[in-house]
Amino acid sequence: MNTEPERKFGVVVVGVGRAGSVRMRDLRNPHPSSAFLNLIGFVSRRELGSIDGVQQISLEDALSSQEVEVAYICSESSSHEDYIRQFLNAGKHVLVEYPMTLSLAAAQELWELAEQKGKVLHEEHVELLMEEFAFLKKEVVGKDLLKGSLLFTAGPLEEERFGFPAFSGISRLTWLVSLFGELSLVSATLEERKEDQYMKMTVCLETEKKSPLTWIEEKGPGLKRNRYLSFHFKSGSLENVPNVGINKNIFLKDQNIFVQKLLGQFSEKELAAEKKRILHCLGLAEEIQKYCCSRK
Repeated sequence: MNTEPERKFGVVVVGVGRAGSVRMRDLRNPHPSSAFLNLIGFVSRRELGSIDGVQQISLEDALSSQEVEVAYICSESSSHEDYIRQFLNAGKHVLVEYPMTLSLAAAQELWELAEQKGKVLHEEHVELLMEEFAFLKKEVVGKDLLKGSLLFTAGPLEEERFGFPAFSGISRLTWLVSLFGELSLVSATLEERKEDQYMKMTVCLETEKKSPLTWIEEKGPGLKRNRYLSFHFKSGSLENVPNVGINKNIFLKDQNIFVQKLLGQFSEKELAAEKKRILHCLGLAEEIQKYCCSRK
């Protein structure tokens, strides 16, 4: 990306919550990948007028504008599918925050649409760009897993807006799949106390070599955002990640990957492997949801 851009892709950011605000900041700052992008405006359901000199534009204008070639979808998860479909149909490239959809069938359909239109469809996975993940990836290489667990705790999250916990927590599932390969579902339970805004999802998975992995998402008032992990290998065990430094600019790193895709710098093989992993995780999330719901 050291080359001087011959042209800039016009970008619109849809949804200006936490992720959307970070995206707008990165687009406006002088980064190598931002040099290929030109922030044209943002779309929001709220009437905001402008943010730091960036104009709000209507969804209709964003879809029909010749200037807009790229959409960053940073709205709540339940709206992703609809926005992706609209922007792909309008001939725009799409970057979407995870999870790209709340069902496997929708993701497969949108991927086919992107391929049909010859557009990039990129699902953000900043969790794979974190220092902790880089550390874990190095740690597990070449080791035989006996068993493992990953627990994530956080404050309450509205399922209507962010999807079933297996979807809203798909970044944890993505860690496990990226570390240990494709997984299969053994069982899952969901304990909920809606009046207390509390929920705990416990998922039993296994690797292709039948090693058990437990994934737990626990959310409720007063629970701090934290990750606890424990992996036991034939050669020893790993309990939690040491402090490996601050995650700097992970959304920017994700944008760099997206721009490389826009410029055709990824091989077909790399893109196919990434798509396979994303669809595998979405498929597992859906299976977990169905398993939990069938036991209610």
